[in-house]
Amino acid sequence: MGRFGVPELLLILFILLLLFGAGKLPEIARSMGQSIKEFKKSMTKEDDGQGPDKKDAK
Repeated sequence: MGRFGVPELLLILFILLLLFGAGKLPEIARSMGQSIKEFKKSMTKEDDGQGPDKKDAK
């Protein structure tokens, strides 16, 4: 319980297609991917000690 199987994922995809349409889904997925990439990038910078607060102290 708590994990999504193939039928559940297909149902979610079908609902998303109904809500946004087939043309809009690639754009939404692309923007979500870029957001996740930027988030991971900023988390890595803060782990390295190069976060925004550290730059101002130099």
